[in-house]
Order: sequence, then structure tokens, then C-alpha cells
Amino acid sequence: MLPVDHIDAAKSSGSRSVDLDGRCPHVAEKEKRLAWQYRLMPVPSTLRTERLLLRPWRLGDRDTFAALNADARVMEWFPATLTPDESDALADRIEHQMEEQGWGLWAVEVPAVADFIGFIGLSPADDTLGYPSVEVGWRLAASFWGRGYALEGALAAVGFGFQQLALDEIVSFTSVGNTRSRRVMEKLGMTYRSEDDFDHPRIAQTSPLCRHVLYRLTKSAFVRATMGPKDA
Repeated sequence: MLPVDHIDAAKSSGSRSVDLDGRCPHVAEKEKRLAWQYRLMPVPSTLRTERLLLRPWRLGDRDTFAALNADARVMEWFPATLTPDESDALADRIEHQMEEQGWGLWAVEVPAVADFIGFIGLSPADDTLGYPSVEVGWRLAASFWGRGYALEGALAAVGFGFQQLALDEIVSFTSVGNTRSRRVMEKLGMTYRSEDDFDHPRIAQTSPLCRHVLYRLTKSAFVRATMGPKDA
């Protein structure tokens, strides 16, 4: 997520090409543009798909969220499961981002089936990748795996990113061995290049989870993939 001082600096710079934190002007300009976009949705948004409701979080989501974060199956590709306090702290950060930006990692509801099954959505990945970027991600309770919910919700989130936020590219990344998530990324139409592999900066280099793969999806590729026969 862009730090507040980056957002304020971008806002105050107006139309000038400035170098934020010593970066070259074209990178600074892109960061400035992204910072403006992060302020465009002051009211938290809600997305609906055929089966899902991606909505702002509620206090009642916390217990279920803590349970899935304590599940070793869900957290297999993370360094550790989370305690209830750690889970609540993560939910606090997610909710704060949603309030600040109007978008983020939405709580996922399956109407008439379950009030809350996890999250799907978008999150700035600047701190991980080292440059302005937005990631699509998901984390669902294991009992709801295998139903296509992650892909369905991720498609809605990606569409929002390209259409409402005017992003040029959306990325996703995970540990090399996480084939389940990698399949979702591929079904989203994302592309992978081995030269983009990287070591996650917040995971110990001695950990087998440190090495990550990076998938990319451009707006033009998404538009081509989702065009109907009438538009082709």
C-alpha cells in the first residue's frame, strides 16, 4: 500500500514531473498517477458476481477469518498460521485500506450459502515488488475450495481494477510450489516469465517459501480475453 506521505506528495506536486524518493522521473510520474487513483473511491465499493458478493468487512467476519487463518491447509504457503490477535490485526489493516481507498481485499459472501468465506481483491504491492503495482489476491476457507469461487471473484476484482481504477497492469504472486493458486492465475489469463521470479523481501531467504513466481495481466490482454463474439 502506498504510504500516506507518498500520496500527499503526489497530490501536492500537481502536474510537475517530480522524483519521489530519488526515482527517475517516469517512475515518479507513474507513482503520482497511481496515488491519485488510490483516492478516487472514498466510499467502499461492493462487487457482485453470479454467485458472490464482494463487500466491505463487518465485525461479525472476524471469528471466521481467525479460524481460516489458523487452518494449516489455508496457510500452507505462508510462513505460519495466525493467532486470533494477528488475524484481527490483519483485518484491521484490510479495513483501513478499504476505508482509505474505497477498494481493496473485499470480504466474500455467498448469498444464501455463507455470510463470510474469506477475502478476494486488490492490494498495492509496492512494498513487495519495489515499484508501483497492484496485486490481485485471495484467501478462502478450505471448505469452499474447488467451487471456482476464487476465479469468479478474482475476475470481478480485476475488471474493477482495469475499468474503475484505470490500471494498466495487475499482478499476482505466490510461492513457487503453490500450484493451486498458480492455476487460478493462469485461468485469469495472466502470463508468467521465469525471469520475473523473485525472493519475497519479508520471508527468510532460508525458507523454502521465499522464492516467488510473478504473474502479470495487462488491461489490453484482459479486454481481448473477455470480449464477446459480437465485439471481436
